[in-house]
Amino acid sequence: MESELKREIILEHFQNPLNKENVNDDNYKLVNTRNPNCIDNLDIYILFKEDLIKDIKFTGEACAISTASTSIMIKNLIGKSLKDAKLYITNFYHMCDELEYNEELLNEALAFSDIYKQNNRKNCALLPYKGVLKALEEYEEK
Repeated sequence: MESELKREIILEHFQNPLNKENVNDDNYKLVNTRNPNCIDNLDIYILFKEDLIKDIKFTGEACAISTASTSIMIKNLIGKSLKDAKLYITNFYHMCDELEYNEELLNEALAFSDIYKQNNRKNCALLPYKGVLKALEEYEEK
């Protein structure tokens, strides 16, 4: 993916994030993701139904990287089984750590394929994934 296209994708998801809205429904699992080194503080709401992610929404304040990463992640996770969601998240982590990953699974998340070059920005991109992974693990424990 070309650098200009990567910037366009990130900017679009920052300016027009998907599913950024308040949730007032106890059926959603709430997980907070916060980066103590910057302004990033997101509440992520996940609706599980059986072993599927039916919906994800988020609120809060975050930088362009965290906001875009959250928006893209949501787009890719809604409708996935827990197993497929974990596979997607694992591939995103691998991409950010310069490990082998499946490009076909990541779609627009490939806009972050060079994020490993800036460790502080890598934390921003991974922030929502850490929250969702925690929520998935808690859901599976029940």
